[in-house]
Amino acid sequence: MFIDLVLVLGLQIFMGNTGILWFPHVGFMGIGAYVAALCSMEPMQKTLSLQHLYPFLADIHMPFVPALLVGALTAATVAAVVGLPLMRLSDFPVVITSFALLVIIYVVLTHWNAVTNGPQTFFGVDPLTHLEDAAAWACLTVLVACLFRESRVGLQLRASRDDLVSARSIGIDVVAVRWTALVISAFVAGLGGGLFAHFITSFTPKAFFLTQTFVVLAMLVIGGPSTVTGAVLGTVVVTVIYQSLRWVENTINMMQVFSGNIAGLTDTALSIILILVLILRPGGLVERDEVSLPRLRMRLRRPAAG
Repeated sequence: MFIDLVLVLGLQIFMGNTGILWFPHVGFMGIGAYVAALCSMEPMQKTLSLQHLYPFLADIHMPFVPALLVGALTAATVAAVVGLPLMRLSDFPVVITSFALLVIIYVVLTHWNAVTNGPQTFFGVDPLTHLEDAAAWACLTVLVACLFRESRVGLQLRASRDDLVSARSIGIDVVAVRWTALVISAFVAGLGGGLFAHFITSFTPKAFFLTQTFVVLAMLVIGGPSTVTGAVLGTVVVTVIYQSLRWVENTINMMQVFSGNIAGLTDTALSIILILVLILRPGGLVERDEVSLPRLRMRLRRPAAG
Protein backbone atom coordinates (compact mmCIF):
# COMPACT_ATOMS: atom_id res chain seq x y z
CA MET A 1 0.00 0.00 0.00
CA PHE A 2 2.86 2.41 0.77
CA ILE A 3 4.26 2.03 -2.74
CA ASP A 4 0.81 2.71 -4.18
CA LEU A 5 0.60 5.78 -1.95
CA VAL A 6 3.86 7.12 -3.40
CA LEU A 7 2.48 6.65 -6.92
CA VAL A 8 -0.90 8.23 -6.15
CA LEU A 9 0.70 11.23 -4.45
CA GLY A 10 2.97 11.67 -7.45
CA LEU A 11 -0.07 11.74 -9.71
CA GLN A 12 -1.82 14.18 -7.38
CA ILE A 13 1.07 16.62 -7.65
CA PHE A 14 0.31 17.05 -11.35
CA MET A 15 -3.27 15.98 -11.97
CA GLY A 16 -4.70 17.33 -8.73
CA ASN A 17 -3.16 20.78 -9.10
CA THR A 18 -3.62 21.19 -12.86
CA GLY A 19 -6.98 19.46 -13.30
CA ILE A 20 -5.60 17.60 -16.35
CA LEU A 21 -6.40 13.90 -16.70
CA TRP A 22 -2.95 12.32 -17.04
CA PHE A 23 -2.31 8.75 -18.26
CA PRO A 24 1.47 8.14 -18.63
CA HIS A 25 2.20 8.35 -14.89
CA VAL A 26 2.52 4.57 -14.65
CA GLY A 27 4.76 4.66 -17.72
CA PHE A 28 7.20 6.87 -15.81
CA MET A 29 6.89 4.37 -12.98
CA GLY A 30 8.07 1.68 -15.40
CA ILE A 31 11.06 3.76 -16.48
CA GLY A 32 12.08 4.22 -12.85
CA ALA A 33 11.59 0.52 -12.14
CA TYR A 34 13.82 -0.73 -14.95
CA VAL A 35 16.54 1.89 -14.46
CA ALA A 36 16.70 1.43 -10.68
CA ALA A 37 16.79 -2.35 -11.07
CA LEU A 38 19.60 -2.17 -13.63
CA CYS A 39 21.62 0.13 -11.39
CA SER A 40 21.31 -2.02 -8.26
CA MET A 41 21.75 -5.49 -9.76
CA GLU A 42 25.05 -7.31 -9.43
CA PRO A 43 27.02 -7.46 -12.73
CA MET A 44 27.02 -11.27 -12.60
CA GLN A 45 23.24 -11.34 -12.27
CA LYS A 46 22.87 -8.99 -15.22
CA THR A 47 24.83 -11.33 -17.47
CA LEU A 48 22.48 -14.16 -16.49
CA SER A 49 19.24 -12.18 -16.81
CA LEU A 50 20.06 -9.95 -19.78
CA GLN A 51 22.25 -11.65 -22.33
CA HIS A 52 22.20 -8.73 -24.80
CA LEU A 53 22.70 -5.92 -22.30
CA TYR A 54 24.91 -3.04 -23.43
CA PRO A 55 28.45 -3.35 -21.97
CA PHE A 56 28.40 0.09 -20.35
CA LEU A 57 25.29 -0.91 -18.38
CA ALA A 58 26.58 -4.33 -17.41
CA ASP A 59 29.30 -2.96 -15.12
CA ILE A 60 27.14 -0.42 -13.26
CA HIS A 61 26.37 -1.32 -9.66
CA MET A 62 24.97 1.08 -7.06
CA PRO A 63 23.56 0.88 -3.53
CA PHE A 64 19.80 0.85 -3.15
CA VAL A 65 19.07 4.53 -2.48
CA PRO A 66 21.32 5.94 -5.26
CA ALA A 67 19.75 3.44 -7.67
CA LEU A 68 16.28 4.67 -6.69
CA LEU A 69 17.31 8.29 -7.25
CA VAL A 70 18.88 7.53 -10.65
CA GLY A 71 15.69 5.79 -11.73
CA ALA A 72 13.59 8.72 -10.53
CA LEU A 73 15.88 11.24 -12.26
CA THR A 74 15.69 9.27 -15.51
CA ALA A 75 11.88 9.33 -15.40
CA ALA A 76 11.93 13.05 -14.61
CA THR A 77 14.34 13.71 -17.50
CA VAL A 78 12.09 11.91 -19.97
CA ALA A 79 9.12 13.89 -18.65
CA ALA A 80 11.06 17.14 -18.97
CA VAL A 81 11.88 16.45 -22.62
CA VAL A 82 8.46 15.27 -23.78
CA GLY A 83 6.48 17.46 -21.40
CA LEU A 84 7.39 20.89 -22.71
CA PRO A 85 5.55 20.55 -26.05
CA LEU A 86 2.69 18.67 -24.39
CA MET A 87 2.10 21.38 -21.81
CA ARG A 88 1.50 23.88 -24.62
CA LEU A 89 -1.59 21.95 -25.72
CA SER A 90 -5.09 22.74 -24.51
CA ASP A 91 -6.82 20.45 -22.04
CA PHE A 92 -8.52 17.91 -24.34
CA PRO A 93 -5.61 17.43 -26.80
CA VAL A 94 -3.15 16.98 -23.92
CA VAL A 95 -5.30 14.18 -22.48
CA ILE A 96 -5.35 12.30 -25.80
CA THR A 97 -1.64 12.91 -26.31
CA SER A 98 -0.86 11.71 -22.80
CA PHE A 99 -2.58 8.39 -23.52
CA ALA A 100 -0.52 8.08 -26.69
CA LEU A 101 2.61 8.71 -24.59
CA LEU A 102 1.64 5.87 -22.25
CA VAL A 103 1.35 3.54 -25.25
CA ILE A 104 4.73 4.69 -26.60
CA ILE A 105 6.46 4.03 -23.28
CA TYR A 106 4.85 0.59 -23.07
CA VAL A 107 5.93 -0.29 -26.61
CA VAL A 108 9.52 0.81 -25.93
CA LEU A 109 9.67 -1.22 -22.71
CA THR A 110 8.20 -4.23 -24.50
CA HIS A 111 10.57 -4.21 -27.47
CA TRP A 112 13.87 -2.91 -26.03
CA ASN A 113 15.18 -6.43 -25.49
CA ALA A 114 18.75 -5.41 -24.68
CA VAL A 115 17.67 -3.36 -21.65
CA THR A 116 14.28 -4.62 -20.46
CA ASN A 117 14.36 -8.23 -21.68
CA GLY A 118 11.46 -7.32 -23.95
CA PRO A 119 8.08 -8.89 -23.16
CA GLN A 120 9.78 -11.59 -21.10
CA THR A 121 10.05 -11.40 -17.33
CA PHE A 122 12.75 -9.12 -15.97
CA PHE A 123 14.16 -11.06 -13.00
CA GLY A 124 17.08 -11.13 -10.61
CA VAL A 125 16.33 -7.90 -8.73
CA ASP A 126 17.34 -7.97 -5.08
CA PRO A 127 14.42 -7.64 -2.58
CA LEU A 128 15.66 -4.41 -1.02
CA THR A 129 12.31 -2.66 -0.45
CA HIS A 130 11.14 -3.48 3.06
CA LEU A 131 8.01 -2.28 4.83
CA GLU A 132 9.80 0.39 6.83
CA ASP A 133 11.58 1.67 3.70
CA ALA A 134 8.33 1.99 1.76
CA ALA A 135 6.63 3.68 4.73
CA ALA A 136 9.48 6.18 5.10
CA TRP A 137 9.42 7.10 1.41
CA ALA A 138 5.61 7.40 1.54
CA CYS A 139 5.81 9.81 4.49
CA LEU A 140 8.44 11.86 2.67
CA THR A 141 6.24 11.95 -0.43
CA VAL A 142 3.28 13.19 1.64
CA LEU A 143 5.46 16.03 2.91
CA VAL A 144 6.64 16.90 -0.61
CA ALA A 145 3.07 16.88 -1.96
CA CYS A 146 1.87 19.14 0.87
CA LEU A 147 4.74 21.59 0.45
CA PHE A 148 4.27 21.69 -3.31
CA ARG A 149 0.53 22.30 -2.96
CA GLU A 150 1.13 25.38 -0.81
CA SER A 151 4.14 26.61 -2.78
CA ARG A 152 3.99 29.49 -5.23
CA VAL A 153 3.93 27.10 -8.18
CA GLY A 154 1.16 25.05 -6.57
CA LEU A 155 -0.98 28.12 -5.96
CA GLN A 156 -0.44 29.31 -9.54
CA LEU A 157 -1.37 25.87 -10.85
CA ARG A 158 -4.64 25.80 -8.95
CA ALA A 159 -5.41 29.33 -10.11
CA SER A 160 -4.92 28.23 -13.73
CA ARG A 161 -6.99 25.11 -13.05
CA ASP A 162 -9.92 27.15 -11.73
CA ASP A 163 -9.75 29.95 -14.33
CA LEU A 164 -7.17 29.63 -17.09
CA VAL A 165 -7.92 32.95 -18.79
CA SER A 166 -7.74 34.94 -15.56
CA ALA A 167 -4.52 33.19 -14.55
CA ARG A 168 -2.86 34.15 -17.81
CA SER A 169 -4.17 37.70 -17.55
CA ILE A 170 -2.35 38.26 -14.24
CA GLY A 171 0.95 37.00 -15.65
CA ILE A 172 1.05 33.33 -14.67
CA ASP A 173 3.19 31.30 -17.07
CA VAL A 174 0.85 28.32 -17.30
CA VAL A 175 3.18 26.24 -19.49
CA ALA A 176 6.11 26.69 -17.11
CA VAL A 177 4.22 25.83 -13.92
CA ARG A 178 2.55 22.81 -15.53
CA TRP A 179 5.93 21.61 -16.80
CA THR A 180 7.43 21.98 -13.32
CA ALA A 181 4.61 19.95 -11.78
CA LEU A 182 5.01 17.27 -14.45
CA VAL A 183 8.74 16.86 -13.83
CA ILE A 184 8.25 16.55 -10.05
CA SER A 185 5.35 14.15 -10.59
CA ALA A 186 7.43 11.96 -12.91
CA PHE A 187 10.30 11.96 -10.40
CA VAL A 188 7.96 10.63 -7.71
CA ALA A 189 6.54 8.06 -10.15
CA GLY A 190 10.05 6.87 -10.99
CA LEU A 191 10.81 6.61 -7.29
CA GLY A 192 7.69 4.51 -6.78
CA GLY A 193 8.73 2.32 -9.70
CA GLY A 194 12.12 1.68 -8.13
CA LEU A 195 10.50 0.74 -4.82
CA PHE A 196 8.10 -1.55 -6.69
CA ALA A 197 10.91 -3.26 -8.62
CA HIS A 198 12.89 -4.01 -5.46
CA PHE A 199 9.78 -5.29 -3.71
CA ILE A 200 8.35 -7.64 -6.33
CA THR A 201 11.84 -8.52 -7.79
CA SER A 202 10.47 -9.73 -11.15
CA PHE A 203 8.07 -8.07 -13.55
CA THR A 204 7.12 -7.49 -17.18
CA PRO A 205 6.15 -4.31 -19.08
CA LYS A 206 2.49 -5.23 -18.58
CA ALA A 207 2.88 -4.22 -14.93
CA PHE A 208 3.17 -0.61 -16.14
CA PHE A 209 0.28 -0.39 -18.55
CA LEU A 210 -3.51 -0.17 -18.45
CA THR A 211 -4.39 -2.21 -15.35
CA GLN A 212 -2.02 -0.34 -13.05
CA THR A 213 -2.98 2.96 -14.68
CA PHE A 214 -6.64 2.30 -13.90
CA VAL A 215 -5.95 1.36 -10.27
CA VAL A 216 -3.81 4.45 -9.58
CA LEU A 217 -6.34 6.75 -11.25
CA ALA A 218 -9.18 5.11 -9.30
CA MET A 219 -7.36 5.64 -6.01
CA LEU A 220 -6.88 9.33 -6.72
CA VAL A 221 -10.33 10.00 -8.17
CA ILE A 222 -12.22 8.12 -5.45
CA GLY A 223 -10.30 9.84 -2.67
CA GLY A 224 -10.39 13.28 -4.25
CA PRO A 225 -7.75 14.51 -6.71
CA SER A 226 -7.71 18.10 -5.46
CA THR A 227 -6.17 17.34 -2.06
CA VAL A 228 -3.29 15.38 -0.58
CA THR A 229 -5.71 14.08 2.04
CA GLY A 230 -7.91 12.69 -0.73
CA ALA A 231 -4.95 10.90 -2.31
CA VAL A 232 -4.07 9.26 1.00
CA LEU A 233 -7.67 8.31 1.82
CA GLY A 234 -8.32 7.02 -1.69
CA THR A 235 -5.24 4.81 -1.57
CA VAL A 236 -6.29 3.28 1.74
CA VAL A 237 -9.94 2.78 0.75
CA VAL A 238 -9.25 1.30 -2.68
CA THR A 239 -6.50 -0.96 -1.33
CA VAL A 240 -8.87 -2.41 1.28
CA ILE A 241 -11.66 -2.82 -1.29
CA TYR A 242 -9.34 -4.27 -3.94
CA GLN A 243 -7.76 -6.84 -1.62
CA SER A 244 -11.16 -7.80 -0.16
CA LEU A 245 -12.69 -8.31 -3.60
CA ARG A 246 -9.67 -10.31 -4.72
CA TRP A 247 -10.07 -12.56 -1.66
CA VAL A 248 -13.77 -13.04 -2.46
CA GLU A 249 -12.97 -13.85 -6.08
CA ASN A 250 -10.29 -16.38 -5.13
CA THR A 251 -12.55 -17.96 -2.51
CA ILE A 252 -15.40 -18.38 -5.00
CA ASN A 253 -13.05 -20.00 -7.50
CA MET A 254 -11.53 -22.33 -4.90
CA MET A 255 -14.96 -23.44 -3.64
CA GLN A 256 -16.14 -23.92 -7.25
CA VAL A 257 -19.40 -22.11 -6.58
CA PHE A 258 -19.93 -21.81 -10.34
CA SER A 259 -19.23 -24.34 -13.06
CA GLY A 260 -16.12 -22.42 -14.13
CA ASN A 261 -13.76 -19.92 -12.62
CA ILE A 262 -14.91 -16.32 -12.57
CA ALA A 263 -12.46 -13.67 -13.72
CA GLY A 264 -12.52 -9.90 -13.60
CA LEU A 265 -14.80 -9.57 -10.57
CA THR A 266 -12.34 -7.32 -8.76
CA ASP A 267 -11.78 -4.92 -11.64
CA THR A 268 -15.49 -4.85 -12.52
CA ALA A 269 -16.54 -4.04 -8.96
CA LEU A 270 -13.89 -1.34 -8.66
CA SER A 271 -15.10 0.16 -11.94
CA ILE A 272 -18.67 0.28 -10.64
CA ILE A 273 -17.51 1.96 -7.42
CA LEU A 274 -15.57 4.53 -9.45
CA ILE A 275 -18.64 5.29 -11.58
CA LEU A 276 -20.83 5.70 -8.50
CA VAL A 277 -18.33 8.07 -6.88
CA LEU A 278 -18.13 10.18 -10.03
CA ILE A 279 -21.94 10.39 -10.18
CA LEU A 280 -22.70 10.93 -6.49
CA ARG A 281 -19.60 12.81 -5.39
CA PRO A 282 -17.63 14.10 -8.41
CA GLY A 283 -14.98 15.74 -6.23
CA GLY A 284 -14.16 12.47 -4.47
CA LEU A 285 -14.60 11.50 -0.84
CA VAL A 286 -12.63 14.49 0.42
CA GLU A 287 -13.42 16.96 -2.39
CA ARG A 288 -11.47 20.17 -1.60
CA ASP A 289 -11.46 19.96 2.21
CA GLU A 290 -7.73 19.56 2.81
CA VAL A 291 -6.81 18.41 6.30
CA SER A 292 -4.03 20.54 7.82
CA LEU A 293 -2.62 21.08 11.30
CA PRO A 294 -3.91 24.68 11.60
CA ARG A 295 -7.42 23.58 10.59
CA LEU A 296 -7.36 20.69 13.05
CA ARG A 297 -6.28 23.04 15.83
CA MET A 298 -9.12 25.42 15.01
CA ARG A 299 -11.67 22.60 15.11
CA LEU A 300 -10.32 21.37 18.44
CA ARG A 301 -10.48 24.85 19.95
CA ARG A 302 -14.10 25.53 18.93
CA PRO A 303 -15.75 23.26 21.54
CA ALA A 304 -13.46 24.64 24.25
CA ALA A 305 -14.37 28.20 23.27
CA GLY A 306 -18.08 27.40 23.39
